[in-house]
Amino acid sequence: MSLLIKGASVLGAEPTDVYVENGVISAVGRAVSAGERVETDTVVDADGLVLLPGLVDLHTHLRQPGREDAETVSSGAAAAAAGGFTAVLAMANTSPVTDTAEAAVSVWELGREAGLADVFPVGAVTKALAGEELAELSLMNRSRAGVRVFSDDGRCVSDPRVMRRALEYVKAFGGVISQHSQDPSLAPYGSACCHEGELSGRLGLPGWPGVAEEVIVARDVMLARHTGSRVHVAHASTAGTVEVLRWAKAQAEKDGTWAVTAEVTPHHLLLTTDLLAGYDPTFKVNPPLRPAEDVEALRAALADGTIDAVATDHAPHARQDKEHAFVDAAFGMLGLEEALSVVSTVMVSSGLMDWAAVARAMSFTPARIAGLEGHGRPIEVGEPANLTLVDPAATYLVDRDRSLSLSRNNPWHDRKLTGRVVSTYLRGNRTFGG
Repeated sequence: MSLLIKGASVLGAEPTDVYVENGVISAVGRAVSAGERVETDTVVDADGLVLLPGLVDLHTHLRQPGREDAETVSSGAAAAAAGGFTAVLAMANTSPVTDTAEAAVSVWELGREAGLADVFPVGAVTKALAGEELAELSLMNRSRAGVRVFSDDGRCVSDPRVMRRALEYVKAFGGVISQHSQDPSLAPYGSACCHEGELSGRLGLPGWPGVAEEVIVARDVMLARHTGSRVHVAHASTAGTVEVLRWAKAQAEKDGTWAVTAEVTPHHLLLTTDLLAGYDPTFKVNPPLRPAEDVEALRAALADGTIDAVATDHAPHARQDKEHAFVDAAFGMLGLEEALSVVSTVMVSSGLMDWAAVARAMSFTPARIAGLEGHGRPIEVGEPANLTLVDPAATYLVDRDRSLSLSRNNPWHDRKLTGRVVSTYLRGNRTFGG
């Protein structure tokens, strides 16, 4: 099969043509539509559109196995494709937990069967996410799923001895520990649900102070330095975390023997804790929405590279888990389908980032962190045709009922966003759009 994308602005540069044969980019340039290349199975007029490498999400909850009423690998992959993603990393907090090679392969195979995005399972750091005994890290890595990223997301590996052992273990095969940074003695699991401050006191909601994140980030970068390993900070949410990351990255670059990377979610780039004043459980998320000064610090850190990547933390929930009083509702919100639009609205429209920087934060760097071959690759001859076409000028009103996810806990509902995915291609095959 062949595909010709005509007049696309690659990473926001001058328009050009991209020709794809058998899932691989075979030519790039205005001349590819001439001469012997006129006969093409599919021609896409991309005038006015931006062409990006397929997006990569480091942090997705697909709920299968165990909560197929909220999401399945297939429905989540469909939502991912609609958001421009060609690869997603599926978190381990399923039921049962992805803490064995068998469980990891099962998730990986479900992704292959869906065929809409490459699904890479994230392995649990500890058995049953209990934070005590290491899971089958090496066996998961050596399995067909080839697990490289490990996380107890939803819970913190709070015991420093266990975290040290995990960092030492994954170093042997180039793995990375993705940490949910939440000191449970400062922000207890399940109860802490609102940024600690004047608003949490006024609303009577248990506080989740920023320092509960920052102390774990500070501890973990020192452990990574000590072990010579790699730590990834999931869903960074505070200005204090940004300060720690800036220091740590400078030290890691100087030492050259260890590494720290970090991600930020779309919701932490735009939404603030003020939204909790209405007790709408849609906005209950972990870590919680933060004040405007934290949001500004996160935007600046993403723009200057202190924060490496945007990751959705897509967390679908069935209505019976989300439609409760705020303190009793489940944590989490949808993110896959609108992630690129939020980044476009917040970062590109403001001039903080251009489309090349978006490709770095949402494709190139996430793929590098996760060690994914074939994703996050330049749009050049010989590279896999994992591609996303975006209309940078499109403005639309989000309607949660049009989502391809099985859940409806969408924080962007009725919000106007700019920049929209037009189509997505996985190895040259269209997985979303026209």
